[in-house]
Amino acid sequence: MTPSFSRPTWRYLGAALAATLAVVATALLALPRGADGRTELALRAVTPRGALGADEQANIDLFRKASPSVVHITTLTAQRDLFSLNVQQVPRGTGTGFVWDAQGHIVTNYHVIQGGSGARVTLADQSSHAATLVGAFPDRDLAVLKIELPAARLPPIPLGTSRDLQVGQRVYAIGNPFGLDQTLTTGIVSALNREIESFNQRTIRGAIQTDAAINPGNSGGPLLDSAARLVGVNTQIASPSGASAGIGFAIPADEVSRIVPRLIRDGRYLRPTIGVSAGPPGLHRALNLPKGVALVQVNPGSPAARAGLQAFRRGTNGEVVGGDVITAINDEAIADLDDMLAQLERHQPGDSVSLSVWRNGQARKLAVVLASGE
Repeated sequence: MTPSFSRPTWRYLGAALAATLAVVATALLALPRGADGRTELALRAVTPRGALGADEQANIDLFRKASPSVVHITTLTAQRDLFSLNVQQVPRGTGTGFVWDAQGHIVTNYHVIQGGSGARVTLADQSSHAATLVGAFPDRDLAVLKIELPAARLPPIPLGTSRDLQVGQRVYAIGNPFGLDQTLTTGIVSALNREIESFNQRTIRGAIQTDAAINPGNSGGPLLDSAARLVGVNTQIASPSGASAGIGFAIPADEVSRIVPRLIRDGRYLRPTIGVSAGPPGLHRALNLPKGVALVQVNPGSPAARAGLQAFRRGTNGEVVGGDVITAINDEAIADLDDMLAQLERHQPGDSVSLSVWRNGQARKLAVVLASGE
């Protein structure tokens, strides 16, 4: 049997529906509306955060102090147009640098500008300027550029020391990773006195290891201590992917302070010399020689020649005539030619050094005045 509703029941349902619609309409009309008649947004209030933490404020203050001294370097290369045959400079790569002095000298890594035909330096205010190469020392992966600007626009980065760094000390890196300029990352000194290889296979000793994020584009940028002083120049990372893996390396500031002034003055690093050539490692093994530098040539008139040093040579019957092995400089042992060059780089032409020399089982010491490497 089909159910049915009586007329009074329908009347009650209709009245209830009308009342409900009236309530909904009243509520909608009560909502705030904008000038265009649309319902206004219900915005939430912002929760106050209070004062910044001391470490946060320290990071902010450091960045504000140091970032104006950090620059973005774009290297250029000459390219000939296929149709017009016109030669123009096009971007080749990017890196980081920093203002060394008010004369416009900019310090960066050698590998940042290596192979380029020109460079442009972009300051923190985003102004871009042509740069000229002043000097470079590939053995330490350092180079100096120069831009022409008033001193007021060239704030030199505060210079610190690296000899008193301690593992665990907080450090900061500012650079242009992947072209993202003025990027700040933080970390600690993870280790000291690391040995890394420069781009010409020379060993860079005393490198600073840090876990501050260093990525492609950070090369040549400053590593700073908590006082915003330069303690290193970021140069390499150890990473299977090519991006930061928490192991970065910086050239120590003491090394930078020793080399950069010479690059500015001379245009290149003139390593002192004693005027000798070293034998290959196989010579030491073949003749059972002590660790050091076995001499296979002593240049006539050189400091070594004047001191009486002799090279290993062949006798009239083909036998090996014993020569000298330099085993130490100023009583600091040297294991090979790389060690000797590193020792000599600490001095300047005209300095006197003491050589510990071995010949035919006999040891002696000689005083030698260093000559210029020209």
